[in-house]
Amino acid sequence: MTATTPLAVLYADEALVAIDKPAGIAVHRSRLVGHDEEYLIDRARAATGRTLYLAHRLDRATSGVLLLAADRDMAAALGQQFMQHAVHKTYLGVVRGWPEPEGLVDYPLDAPGKPGPKPARTRWRRLATTEVAIPMGRYPQQRYALLVLEPETGRYQQLRRHLHHISHHLVGDTTHGRGDHNRLFRIHYGIHRLLLHAWRVELAHPRSGAPLRIEAAPDAEWMRLLQRLGWDDALTAPAPAPAPAPAPAPATVPKAPGPDSSGPADPARA
Repeated sequence: MTATTPLAVLYADEALVAIDKPAGIAVHRSRLVGHDEEYLIDRARAATGRTLYLAHRLDRATSGVLLLAADRDMAAALGQQFMQHAVHKTYLGVVRGWPEPEGLVDYPLDAPGKPGPKPARTRWRRLATTEVAIPMGRYPQQRYALLVLEPETGRYQQLRRHLHHISHHLVGDTTHGRGDHNRLFRIHYGIHRLLLHAWRVELAHPRSGAPLRIEAAPDAEWMRLLQRLGWDDALTAPAPAPAPAPAPAPATVPKAPGPDSSGPADPARA
């Protein structure tokens, strides 16, 4: 993305603006980000001619829905919804291995400069899987999955760290991921980015209280990859029907990995 590329506005009214954040641009200045030539908040203010305030944040590498408030009061109202876990966030992610069809990661996380870990919970649902005939290490094929990710809390780099914790690393994650799988996607698919996208945000409008759902479709690079992996219809296919009652509880991790006859167990090969 260059400074001349226009930002896509997903929603705008007198109270808030939703931007489709491109991957690779920091949202704002911070000691963790360092110095960049441009920041998304400045671009959004220039594009709209409005004094906007961040309602939440996305990592530099993450794309998708980002909410901005029109004034400090709206920012406080939105911030309260996030603090009360009243905002439902849905992400898309491509991970190594085949996780269970659905599950829950309940694993506390810390944050830079903050004392001690805090509770952190992420639910996932598997949309699609693939196995590609590219040998690497001791495996002649590599397995990948497309997940819907729903964080119930908002800890620092929560999704990336939770998926690292269960050994189903996000592809393209250069901090918590696997370099060999990142390299495979660079060489064979031309992917040089984190495959994590903030797909949907659902909340109560901060002024009217009406339910509001904002969605950012994955960009052209994402869609080309989905097509190459045979996942063209994964985002439009209906969710699987619930199991007959009594339904089993979602899998909670960590759990013991299954056996692998070719060597030590690898949970990502499940």
